[in-house]
Amino acid sequence: MGEAYIVGALRTAVGRKKGALAAAHPADMGAHVIKAVVDASGVDPAAVDDVVFGCVDTIGHQAGDIARTAWLAAGLPEEVPGVTVDRQCGSSQQAVHFAAQAVLSGTADLVVAGGVQNMSQIPIAAAMTVAGQFGVTDPFSGSRGWRARYGDQPVSQFHAAELIAEKWDVSRDAMEDFALESHRRALAAIDAGRFEREIVPYEGFAVDEGPRRDTSKEAMAGLRTLVEGGRLTAAVSSQISDASAALLIASEDAVRTHGLTPRARIHHLSVRGADPIYMLTAPIPATAHALRKTGMSLADIDLVEINEAFAPVVLAWAKETGADLAKVNVNGGAIALGHPLGATGARLMTSLLHELERTGGRYGLQTMCEGGGQANVTIIERL
Repeated sequence: MGEAYIVGALRTAVGRKKGALAAAHPADMGAHVIKAVVDASGVDPAAVDDVVFGCVDTIGHQAGDIARTAWLAAGLPEEVPGVTVDRQCGSSQQAVHFAAQAVLSGTADLVVAGGVQNMSQIPIAAAMTVAGQFGVTDPFSGSRGWRARYGDQPVSQFHAAELIAEKWDVSRDAMEDFALESHRRALAAIDAGRFEREIVPYEGFAVDEGPRRDTSKEAMAGLRTLVEGGRLTAAVSSQISDASAALLIASEDAVRTHGLTPRARIHHLSVRGADPIYMLTAPIPATAHALRKTGMSLADIDLVEINEAFAPVVLAWAKETGADLAKVNVNGGAIALGHPLGATGARLMTSLLHELERTGGRYGLQTMCEGGGQANVTIIERL
């Protein structure tokens, strides 16, 4: 088996809800990063075999196979196809997995992988809202098999995050400390210009909008909980956001043929499942699985990106894995930078690659919780 290399990785800055990207058409956001990553590589766009893009709630402007639409909106060759992936929050990390698997199998040589999401235009769970017009209250209602297995337990990310905080005894104070540190790290990275190499300005928008300079423990303490009697607040949750990101994945043959410079190789990729009611705990067994398969430990990993869907997700994962939080989300996470659903996986990998290059680290691990109780894990090796 050959190798799957990352030869390019770029993203837009992340816009906050109703912010700089709110009016941008998702196809144009996707087109922007696709064209940028292909142009930067110097390859003939016609040599690309496929475009795999993640997106959640593919309705409205995100409908109609946004991967294909974004490629065409970029003015690129019509003979190149595209496919849209929905593995919930892990959609664009899965897009990278599918791209790498195509290259590793020898059925493709060059694949653009990434994701796009405009949550300002298409709110989270909008597809379920539309389904309500047809009498469907949620994807699970009416399923005898689901009800026999899980009963009437609520399937909700907020309920799941509360369950995690309770099971792993994560206090509100600890979550707020973690959230405050996420903002501090993100602002430090912005001020130091660490994101500049990975961001392609979109109509002049070039700086992530989410991190808050005025946040404090006192401000967080004054917020109401998301669930009556719970521990979570908006301050310890990921932000609603808009963004797009894209990577170019290449085979060994493509590297030789097109004179490309590999920046990292995909060392490992996998996905695992866990309890869908707890929903957000799968990064724990998924990380253990990836390390077992590779014979590695977290001591071998220089940097980790784990999506901060909610603070207890990361804190419970750290308790179970023994991870050193000094190496985790070193430039902030989704609590500060935002979580544009279908784009987040590619955004995380783009930032992970650039930070490995900046610091000289060798291995980076990325994982994220996903709807249905799932988690992707990717380990990349900087070259």
